[in-house]
Amino acid sequence: MESLLIGSFQKSSSPLSFPLTADLCSLPTGNVLKCKAFGNLKRHCAVPTILRVQRSNSIHQHCKSIGQSSIKLNQRKDLKFIVRSASEHSIESEPSRSPSNALDAFYRFSRPHTVIGTTLSIISVSLLAVQKSSDLSPLFFTGVLEAIVAALFMNIYIVGLNQISDIEIDKVNKPYLPLASGEYSITTGVMIVTSFAILSFWLGWIVGSWPLFWALFISFILGTAYSINLPFFRWKRFAVVAAMCIFAVRAVIVQVAFYLHVQMYVYGRPAVLTKPVIFATAFMSFFSVVIALFKDIPDIVGDRIYGIQSFTVRLGQEKVFWICIGLLEMAYAVALFVGAKSTCTWSKWTTVIGHTLLGLLLWNRAKSIDLKNKASITAFYMFIWKLFYAEYLLIPLVR
Repeated sequence: MESLLIGSFQKSSSPLSFPLTADLCSLPTGNVLKCKAFGNLKRHCAVPTILRVQRSNSIHQHCKSIGQSSIKLNQRKDLKFIVRSASEHSIESEPSRSPSNALDAFYRFSRPHTVIGTTLSIISVSLLAVQKSSDLSPLFFTGVLEAIVAALFMNIYIVGLNQISDIEIDKVNKPYLPLASGEYSITTGVMIVTSFAILSFWLGWIVGSWPLFWALFISFILGTAYSINLPFFRWKRFAVVAAMCIFAVRAVIVQVAFYLHVQMYVYGRPAVLTKPVIFATAFMSFFSVVIALFKDIPDIVGDRIYGIQSFTVRLGQEKVFWICIGLLEMAYAVALFVGAKSTCTWSKWTTVIGHTLLGLLLWNRAKSIDLKNKASITAFYMFIWKLFYAEYLLIPLVR
């Protein structure tokens, strides 16, 4: 096995197209690769492509001219090329995978932290409609399960569409995602997101709950407008509009629509927004804005290259980071005040102690972050999602 690292390539008319900017390399068996580098290269090279040449029996292959470069190889029979390209993305084909690898790729494609967040949020706000123990009936659990499955289908559509639209950016920011890494072709990505959008609307329709259906429909519209690269859309390019999309879904639709789904469709009660629902909506308003801002902090390099004018690109990582910390600490302070005013003793102490601990944990973790280290920033972003999960464990206790 002989490997060669080849730099930035552009397309040529040859089927095996590698416009080269690489050093002259010699293979130890006498195979020679001649690379005539381009003169005055005035832009950055793309992520390198790895060409692996594996040989078994001896034959001679003619010299192929490629643009201004030539490759001369003395090879043997059954020569195989395995090319993984980060500068070009195949639309037609993708490598074959074992079932475990395929499952892992879909797991990463689905963005599991958003799946967990969606599931917990629906369960949490659904419990706010429970008024007595008898409300925890099979009808309740069926209604909640219907909402979770339909919402998860829509969630996969939204995060999948975002990956399809951001393949080049993700090669810089998130190269481990299946589309960016080449594990999924664009065709596969489109088929997945289309299928899950159809399944989501189909389930929402047959369930017959209008709060659920409208939650799916509005999420679909905002998620599509946020990502899709069409005129007047791709709202993620605009910092304020992008934040408002995430705010609308995570803060308002999830809290209000899924609560009304249980309140009106499952229990057949009038649409009344209770104090805990209002609290959940207000608190998650802070959290959704923080998630909208913080998600761009580790992605500043790719966003800057591709012209995404996020708050992080405009204001800098450190300033946006501390804005996020300040907003979350304000949210915990409001939660302490609401908990202290509760007339229910167990709810008062649970919410006050719980939010105090979460606020202190956040502050202690924030002081130790290294904003120059992308791995540290990304780990902190996932920590914020864990705080997000923890809040949904506390919300049903607010009375």
